[in-house]
Amino acid sequence: MDTNQTVAKKSKQFAIHVMKLVEHLRKNKRPYFIIDQVGRSGTSIGANVMEAEHAITQKEFLQKMYIAYKESNETLYWLELLFESGYVAPEGYQRLYTECNEIEKMLSAITKTMAEKIKRSGAL
Repeated sequence: MDTNQTVAKKSKQFAIHVMKLVEHLRKNKRPYFIIDQVGRSGTSIGANVMEAEHAITQKEFLQKMYIAYKESNETLYWLELLFESGYVAPEGYQRLYTECNEIEKMLSAITKTMAEKIKRSGAL
């Protein structure tokens, strides 16, 4: 399985975990504005990876993967806020943070590799 397929699988699984977190937090009447933010950014990672998988050009692929990378950064921020505010338990936070951080690292490697490939081809 190549890295792109792996990140697609992991980001989809992460999106499911984020959806469950959002559902849990909504049931407990937590701060909706942050719940909405983490829900959007956490599920957007996988959506952008899927869009990248169907990109027509290498530049489009890079753009979508970079957006997914930025969404993973944003998601880590919202998770930190939820944890530091006491809305997410340490165990749940650590699991989600580790999962998202791993995806972020994969996306960073993918975007760096693709940017170099495009640069070498003279298309960037």
